[in-house]
Amino acid sequence: MVVLLVLNPNVTPLPPAPPIGYDFPMKWTIPNILTTLRLAAAPGVPLMFLYFHRPSADWLALTLFICAAITDYFDGYLARLWKQESKFGTMLDPIADKAMVVIALLIITGYSGMNPWLILPATVILFREVFVGGLREYLGTKAGLLKVTKLAKWKTTAQMVAIAVLFLGTGLEHIEGIARQGMTVDQYAIAVSKGLADPIRSCGARGCSSWATLAGLFLIWIAAALTAVTGWDYFNKSRPFLRDEA
Repeated sequence: MVVLLVLNPNVTPLPPAPPIGYDFPMKWTIPNILTTLRLAAAPGVPLMFLYFHRPSADWLALTLFICAAITDYFDGYLARLWKQESKFGTMLDPIADKAMVVIALLIITGYSGMNPWLILPATVILFREVFVGGLREYLGTKAGLLKVTKLAKWKTTAQMVAIAVLFLGTGLEHIEGIARQGMTVDQYAIAVSKGLADPIRSCGARGCSSWATLAGLFLIWIAAALTAVTGWDYFNKSRPFLRDEA
């Protein structure tokens, strides 16, 4: 090249080499930090059961899940309040929500003894998330035209409340399982009714865990119904982009 420049000064030199590394122009605002922490908390929930014994693991997982769920409100609220909405936050927020819900449902389903009344709504939720995720991937840049509805936000809230209550139920069930000395919930309830055993805590013959689990199952079914409705709504809105050109 040096020789060419000497012989022919009109030759254009090569552009400078690009800098080594990856330029990621994302500002670490407080809303983005909260969203990132929520995403990091999703795999942190099962780690509680890996490094701690039950029921401590249940309470730590419940606390971590609740704290992460609270950030789901504040990251969006603060971003709008401080005019700090970003493409990074818009992209990461639904991913963090789905990661939290999916991972938590896997844990609860496992510790619930594969309860069919929990497996069915959990399947509806997982199917919807996979289906909508596939639609978003197919639509690409057009997926941004499908705005998140208020019902979808209520769906996420219902999911997180139901999962928190179910976590409470699994923790209480572990404690009460020790007190029942090997008896099932129904067997212990019969023993209490016959005066052969004392009621656990102050929740009656069946114990607090049964009421928490029943409440959690009721809420997860509501969340599953909202999840199915929002999934169908998303599909209907995407249908114009799925038609073949004539």
